Amino acid sequence: MSTSSNSEHPGVPAQPTLTSSMAQRISQIQARMAAACARVGRDPAEVTLLPVSKTFDAGAIREAIALGFTRFGENRMQEVAQKAPLLEDCNINWVVIGHLQTNKAKEVARYASELQSLDRIDLAEALERRLQLEGRSIDVLVQVKTSTEETKSGLEPAGLVPFLRQLSQYPSLRVKGLMTMAVLSDDPIAVRKCFSQLRQLREQAQQEGIAGVSLERLSMGMSGDFELAIEEGSTEIRVGSAIFGSRTAPA
Repeated sequence: MSTSSNSEHPGVPAQPTLTSSMAQRISQIQARMAAACARVGRDPAEVTLLPVSKTFDAGAIREAIALGFTRFGENRMQEVAQKAPLLEDCNINWVVIGHLQTNKAKEVARYASELQSLDRIDLAEALERRLQLEGRSIDVLVQVKTSTEETKSGLEPAGLVPFLRQLSQYPSLRVKGLMTMAVLSDDPIAVRKCFSQLRQLREQAQQEGIAGVSLERLSMGMSGDFELAIEEGSTEIRVGSAIFGSRTAPA
């Protein structure tokens, strides 16, 4: 299978060629997912593929919908607000995966079905207020910072259990698991370490038996490193360019 260079994690196997059709690219990704599961004795059905549609237009999303997807990850609420009216006939579940400012809570409460980047109590409070006004609740994943990079967002690992306990005050937020972004490195050992740390943190938190917190989900792994993430226990990988093709706008 021909591959292209990997801009996200250059030390990890490259993504499929982007000159093929979207259906072919998805098939190649699914084959790699299955192979990663086989290497560690996992059932491929345990791992979900989340298409990340940031910077891609409504036409590209409709193409993915025709291939069976109904959930799409977006980094910026501005993009969701622009795309949602164009795709309102598609019953899309918008998943917010980017760092979120509290002033975007209104848009999340209106459009999103899930937030994977919850990392602060002030954000939880803002979301709860807005969700109460909308009469809605959403699934949330807590983003944990497993990399030392300043560009990465997330809760510090030591604060995870106290933070999860505080979230019981916000009934509109259904805590379902954890999310992380691995270090941007050409060293697969360093990348793998980020994923294994999140899995271990999940296990430690589960032992605490926090009410209302299940943590069955681990969202980790992107186009350039999802095989390592699957081997370390990921239940959902977030894939953009390997599905949709090269981005013409900044990510």
